[in-house]
Amino acid sequence: MSAVRSFRDLEVYQKAYRLSLDVHKATLGFPKMEQYALTDQMRRGSKSICANVAEGFAKQRASAAEFRRYLMIAVGSSDEMKVWLDYSRDLDYLDAAIVEQWQAEYARISRMLHGLMESWS
Repeated sequence: MSAVRSFRDLEVYQKAYRLSLDVHKATLGFPKMEQYALTDQMRRGSKSICANVAEGFAKQRASAAEFRRYLMIAVGSSDEMKVWLDYSRDLDYLDAAIVEQWQAEYARISRMLHGLMESWS
């Protein structure tokens, strides 16, 4: 495994970032009435995972515990996304197959974040 020099080197960040781009693009097709509601929540939730990994990484030199705290917030955002995806499917904004795929990806991201929390020193 190569040295991690930046949050961008973390596989979990890369995976979360790609998924947040997919979420953003998909929500562009949501009804206009959802622009400041579900669409906004989904965009912010998906981007929050990436932002918390980045912010925590920046603070990890001072405190591994602080990094883990930010990773835990990212886990919360990952689980939050599962709720927004349920709404999107049940309101027929997203196809059930894509929701199932993204739910699985967010579950994997959560596991990766937990693993990173446990292993980071």
